[in-house]
Amino acid sequence: MGSKVNSLLKWLYPGIGVKRWVGLSALGVILLVIGERNLHLEGFWAIKILDSIVVVSGIIILILGIKMMLRSFIAAFIPASRDTEIVDILYQKKHLSRGPKIVTIGGGTGLAVLLSGLKEYTSNITAVVTVADDGGSSGRLRQEFDILPPGDIRNCLVALADAPTLMRDLFQFRFDTNSELSGHSFGNLFITVMTRLTGDFEKAIKETSKVLALKGRVIPATLNNVVLEAKYKDGSVITGENKIPKTHLPIERVSLKPDQSQATPDAVKAIQEAQIIVLGPGSLYTSVIPNLLIKEISDAVVASSAIKVYVCNAMTQPGETDGYSASDHIKAMINHSHPRVLDYCIVNIGEIPQEILKRYAGENSYLVINDRKKIENMGYRVIEDDFAVIEKEVIRHDPARLARIILGLTEEI
Repeated sequence: MGSKVNSLLKWLYPGIGVKRWVGLSALGVILLVIGERNLHLEGFWAIKILDSIVVVSGIIILILGIKMMLRSFIAAFIPASRDTEIVDILYQKKHLSRGPKIVTIGGGTGLAVLLSGLKEYTSNITAVVTVADDGGSSGRLRQEFDILPPGDIRNCLVALADAPTLMRDLFQFRFDTNSELSGHSFGNLFITVMTRLTGDFEKAIKETSKVLALKGRVIPATLNNVVLEAKYKDGSVITGENKIPKTHLPIERVSLKPDQSQATPDAVKAIQEAQIIVLGPGSLYTSVIPNLLIKEISDAVVASSAIKVYVCNAMTQPGETDGYSASDHIKAMINHSHPRVLDYCIVNIGEIPQEILKRYAGENSYLVINDRKKIENMGYRVIEDDFAVIEKEVIRHDPARLARIILGLTEEI
């Protein structure tokens, strides 16, 4: 009993910013009661008008007090909402919560770009992310602390974040070469520390998601410490996701070690409940296919009644998809999984400036050929659209345009 009384008394502590609005609401109720009671008494018409004004004033003051109380509560949990109308916040939350259930499967910057567009239409997003990365900051942290690589996870967390811009920038901040932390991003270090504190990588992601106020979920495809291995068409084999593209040899097949890696249960459940499943965009052999190599994930996608979409890259990737057409990308995917992992293929048909194409050609990267007829002959439908944008001379997928294309498929649900 005493603890309950103490909890109630805490609301009277100075500086909470609630007491004034409670008092204002109480004043509104008092004016409303007094005015309403006097209206029923006999009196001059002038007094009746005054009583009506008191009633109206009570209603306005009561509404204002409740509104400001709600704003104080919401601002405590959603700092970015201080300058936003409560009705807008509530409408947005409700609207997004009614959006379609979408599962995205992949990794790298391509997946993060897609997520940043989808979150404007629905909060029912689950990003299933590969954990085969072993290069850069993620690789160093993986070796030193024996954790799963946080890099792709971090990018997806930031993409879905509803936190203030400064918080998102903080997670993407990368230490310069003059520091002992050279090359590490703050977000990678944060996830590493959270993993050490919680003792669990999956729990660390969930706690980090709370910090960033996610519009959706980010789930690692597996919690097993997997490595990616590639077998090339000349028979040679190399282990390590970061090394695979550097050989510049035609890839015959990639595989995960250990072979029987277990899917994260939450990832499988999300796929089973999805209305739309999106594969890509991203590196074909090192971001998209590694997820499908996990049997439970591949089986869940195949068995799903959801609309399944593959977002094809606009450009070939040196060392991975040299000379690949759109149908070649699809063939590689189904050769590593099952023909029923997709229904649609989205390909870019927008024009790219010649100077940009020349720069890419210097890096042995070229436009992916849209061989629509071959794809249709394979039994898949093709969606052609212009969704490529140029940012700092780099070709990216337009997140807003791509999201609208994918959400347009909800008419078939």
